[in-house]
Amino acid sequence: MTKPIDIFKALSNEARLQILEWLKDPTTHFSPQEGNDLIGVGVCVSQITEKLNMNQSTTSQHLSILQRAGLVHVKRIGKWTYYRRNEAAINQVGRFLQK
Repeated sequence: MTKPIDIFKALSNEARLQILEWLKDPTTHFSPQEGNDLIGVGVCVSQITEKLNMNQSTTSQHLSILQRAGLVHVKRIGKWTYYRRNEAAINQVGRFLQK
């Protein structure tokens, strides 16, 4: 299980918070993806990169930090990588803060 401090470190960056906010409602924030469901499969890293207006390596680094903290699910399909929120982990953070 991820330590709370690692989760809060992941949340301490504006770009990562923005990614999580966009992934909360991906159909509002991202274009449909051919053959893949934004909610079920996730959002392609290229769309997140474009929306952040950052280069892909910086975006991938932010997404990797969110993944290590357990805040996103990652799915590879062919050469593409898709991300979606891990709602169970995010809800757990909320419960931790309510203690």
